[in-house]
Amino acid sequence: MSISKTSMTGAAAPFGSYQSSPDPISGELPIKLGYYCGGKYTESQTSKYIPCYDPSTGAVIAHAPQCMADEVEEVIGNAVAAFPGWSNTPVGRRVQVLYRMKTLVEAHLDELTRLLARENGKKWDEAMGDVLKVVEVIEFACGAPHILKGEALMNVSTGYDTTRYSVPVGVFAGIAPWNFPAMIPHGWMVPICLAAGNCMVLKAASFCPQSSMRLTELWYEAGLPPGVLNVVTTSRNEAEIFLRHPDIKGVSFVGSTTVGKHIYATAAANGKRVQALTEAKNHALVLRDCNADRTAQGIINAFCGCAGERCMALPVVVIENAVADTVIPLIVKYARGINLGRAYEKSTGMGPVVNGGHKEFVLDWIRKGIEEGAELLLDGRNPIVPDGCDKGFFIGPTIFDHVTEEMSVGREEIFGPVLCIKRVESFEEGITVMNNSRFANGSVIYTRSGYYARKFAKETHGGMVGINVGIPVPVGIFGFTGQKQSFFGDLHMMGRDGFIFFTESRNVTSTWFDESRPSTGKVDTWDGTMTNLPR
Repeated sequence: MSISKTSMTGAAAPFGSYQSSPDPISGELPIKLGYYCGGKYTESQTSKYIPCYDPSTGAVIAHAPQCMADEVEEVIGNAVAAFPGWSNTPVGRRVQVLYRMKTLVEAHLDELTRLLARENGKKWDEAMGDVLKVVEVIEFACGAPHILKGEALMNVSTGYDTTRYSVPVGVFAGIAPWNFPAMIPHGWMVPICLAAGNCMVLKAASFCPQSSMRLTELWYEAGLPPGVLNVVTTSRNEAEIFLRHPDIKGVSFVGSTTVGKHIYATAAANGKRVQALTEAKNHALVLRDCNADRTAQGIINAFCGCAGERCMALPVVVIENAVADTVIPLIVKYARGINLGRAYEKSTGMGPVVNGGHKEFVLDWIRKGIEEGAELLLDGRNPIVPDGCDKGFFIGPTIFDHVTEEMSVGREEIFGPVLCIKRVESFEEGITVMNNSRFANGSVIYTRSGYYARKFAKETHGGMVGINVGIPVPVGIFGFTGQKQSFFGDLHMMGRDGFIFFTESRNVTSTWFDESRPSTGKVDTWDGTMTNLPR
């Protein structure tokens, strides 16, 4: 059974509906979700389901299954069975599926945007960006026929030629987070994996899996053969199967550092390649020569965008004291002007966080900042919200000043609209403070000085650097290059690294005999491939 547009609005719920309380705004009952196995949308036999919320109202809109171990084994088996046929499909035909998928995503853009905003809490334009990032990486992956070309050299030794091929690996597991339910699984993971000739079993985020399920349906509508892409929701216990299963050749993960370390260590110990993108605490250095108003607006976008729930958010500003009393009031002014509202209404300035548990997590960090002695300039704990949203998971922009290196609120990832301001006297002190972080996803500088911009780009530990750019996420052709404890692995997601991660190199050396000449009957130790043996 497919997840159609109507089923996502509750008009034709798959597998029936739980008799739960209806959404107080729409009157819709929650729908019971399934999983994708072998190209079919299937009902799980589990008795355990996870509630999925509309963060704007607090209403339960769906229930996601915690798929059982035998169901996880089943989807892996389907992917394994699909691999020979898909890997032997010419790359030009594989990317035709990607071309069609791009067209389908664009055709269903408003539908996907509304679905994502409703289950995740991103405001409209942010949700649309989440979906359009899928298109961006698909467009890059459509270049697979060129990117996967190998290299060759004739006569590497007398009469010998060598050719290097990039070949598919097998079945990969993708473990996706809840904060970007379209971009990360169906942009960062799926397109390059499939274009390279592999199959994937995707663990969608249980809090907001509907976007991923709908996109999977579109992949099959685009012509993907059964079993090439399989999607489940499950608990961490069943997800452990991916890390140890002999048929899983690699794992792509985005999530917390604690879990990322475990995945990296466990999967690598079982002979798998791993890319694990984890937490961040990105800092921006604001120099005294910055454009104050443009800098303040950039910081607002970077720490309030997506309600702060992104690993490239900007939760810390390191500012020179010489300009602090000019820039900080502007940041507070613009933050006060943000209107909170339903994520799927286009007039909303900032949406809610994903669910009640995460809201409490962020509120605990605000209380911790106060206890640690940071100065609370703006308190977002009791924001004004529209009628009908009083049970939604809203936190307003929150700003702390005079945060010191001893305060954990300025060191640890909060993943909410909370900004910590650290004051310094110079560029040198500022970059030292920034590089003291154990994380190194992104780093930003606001300045008019080319000298300091270049010096910053050279000396910062951040893997993605912004010069007057608050969210320096590169487009998909470059890759997502976090460092330190923001990344565990050797090859990053997207870009050229992405294709290398999802392929193996195979070198073929050959020689051909002249049948018209008699054989000498001798073969040297190197079988003719040593080029500098004395003659």
